[in-house]
Amino acid sequence: MMQLIEVLQSEGWDITYASAASKSSFAVDLEDTGIESAQIKLNDPSFDEFIKELTPDLVVFDRFMTEEQFGWRVAENCPEALRILDTEDLHCLRGARHQAFKENRDFQESDLFNDLAKREIASILRCDLSLIISSFEMKLLKDVFRVDESLLLYLPFLLKSISKNDVNNWESCDNRDHFISIGNFLHEPNWNAVLYLKKVIWPMIRKQLPEAELHIYGAYPSQKVEQLHNTKEGFLVKGRAEDAREVVGKARVLLAPIRFGAGLKGKLIEAMQCGTPSLTTTIGAEVMHGDLPWPGFITDDPDDFAERAVKIYTKKKLWDKAQKAGIPIINQLYDKEVFKELLIEKVEEIRENLNQHRQQNFIGEILKHHTAASTKYMSKWIEAKNDHNTP
Repeated sequence: MMQLIEVLQSEGWDITYASAASKSSFAVDLEDTGIESAQIKLNDPSFDEFIKELTPDLVVFDRFMTEEQFGWRVAENCPEALRILDTEDLHCLRGARHQAFKENRDFQESDLFNDLAKREIASILRCDLSLIISSFEMKLLKDVFRVDESLLLYLPFLLKSISKNDVNNWESCDNRDHFISIGNFLHEPNWNAVLYLKKVIWPMIRKQLPEAELHIYGAYPSQKVEQLHNTKEGFLVKGRAEDAREVVGKARVLLAPIRFGAGLKGKLIEAMQCGTPSLTTTIGAEVMHGDLPWPGFITDDPDDFAERAVKIYTKKKLWDKAQKAGIPIINQLYDKEVFKELLIEKVEEIRENLNQHRQQNFIGEILKHHTAASTKYMSKWIEAKNDHNTP
């Protein structure tokens, strides 16, 4: 989201960031970046007055649940505003893979056709444009769900190129110690990966490297997470990292045995940006590196995962080669300038032909008329209930 904001700011857009979430001390200080911020309420008519007064030209929804809640209000009060859905990743894909994993079977295409998909695809169709972070998800939306390509834009992470100066500032293999795992514990794939490390993979690594430690970082560690901490085993739960780049940049190897999920994995991108080799799974590395070599190893077998982790940790030449492999991936596949231009061109193209664009997406107009009505009247019922309960 911050990358999108930076792109729009660079094009001279005035930005208001509106959120119904409670404020956090860890949030980005938007005022320092010249962004107006506003607190909005769920199921509350005050949003209608807010959006009418603001009269935005462009509205970006952060994930489909936000579009469900506020999309109909934007459409009613600011019908000429271009509506963009930032999917982040496809929740229906992640959910389907998780369900298959829980049932101990392979994921099948038929798993996708669930209630979550109905909600998410409806949200995509109601919007003028949806930003899709993964080329795998682009193909899935077009080939499986038959979403018209005019409604989609492939937009991965928008990253600055890794420069020679960046590389020179990376710590060498000899100046780094230990393994690292990092990720928000509220995100189920991250929590599952940590459990998998604890119970299966780390004991095999530790057996060969008895002095090595695995540092587990992540926001919102619950009691069940903290109970995994064991100094004797070298399995150290560190909690939230004050500076993720710093801790990743000091580790020798990042471990991410992700067994279900979707989208692009920020932790693996961050490892490349810090010159930290990584080990992950097929799901973890999905469409992240194109045809370029992975900066480490990709394997789904736990024994092989542990063996390769030890190998890259102890063999300097292999480690150095893996460190350098992340540079072309970042510089060729995530070039901010290239995708910035594509985004701006697409936005301007739709803005100039908005009525025609919406006419060509008549199914979306139907869904907006019917599907949003259920969301709308449920919200109005909650409004009335809240108003009735007000002293």
